[in-house]
Amino acid sequence: MKLLIVEDEKKTGEYLTKGLTEAGFVVDLADNGLNGYHLAMTGDYDLIILDIMLPDVNGWDIVRMLRSANKGMPILLLTALGTIEHRVKGLELGADDYLVKPFALLNCWRGCALSCGAGRR
Repeated sequence: MKLLIVEDEKKTGEYLTKGLTEAGFVVDLADNGLNGYHLAMTGDYDLIILDIMLPDVNGWDIVRMLRSANKGMPILLLTALGTIEHRVKGLELGADDYLVKPFALLNCWRGCALSCGAGRR
């Protein structure tokens, strides 16, 4: 499976990339919202792992723009914004799952698997 990670925190991006690559995923990493949006629009990804608080274009707007462009790939929001209101907003905008930082890589991997349809009947 091919994943796009859009994360501006260098350590978090590297941690995710390393862990998910070791788990067998093919991973592209964008360090700002604009690059992430362009990669999402032009690439063929099975899942996008998307931070909300990004330089250039925030994650809320990226979800909105991708869904407006009929891009249906699953989106997992991974963010420090952890209130119920934030979670509801993300899901209402079209995200498929929402994971709050700090997180365990196992939880992120689980989110990837579920967002990509693993376990659905």
